[in-house]
Amino acid sequence: MNIESFRTYCLSLKGVEEGMPFGNETLVFKVMEKLFALTNIDTFASVNLKCDPEKAVELRDQYAAVIPGYHMNKKHWNTVLMDGTISDKLIKEWTKDSYELVAASLTKKQKQELEELE
Repeated sequence: MNIESFRTYCLSLKGVEEGMPFGNETLVFKVMEKLFALTNIDTFASVNLKCDPEKAVELRDQYAAVIPGYHMNKKHWNTVLMDGTISDKLIKEWTKDSYELVAASLTKKQKQELEELE
């Protein structure tokens, strides 16, 4: 997977916006202003994704390319190394899981606003 296909996938999810609040190198994806994915736009060497804490540990044990979230809360975030050992299908699945985990934590009002988006 390359940065453009990852970006296209993230932006295909309902209510997602992209930005660069941490500088010109870090591309961030948010749903209703809440972060669910970030990556270095220049190298796309890895992507940080939010994850259920138990599943995060399981994925780290199962895949060498999944490590505790770099510069993130290591209980709730994984860094997925984009070294070619993880399929595009799994990266999309984990990205969607991250999106859904964050969307589930939205306020009732935010969830309603998200539902009303086309």
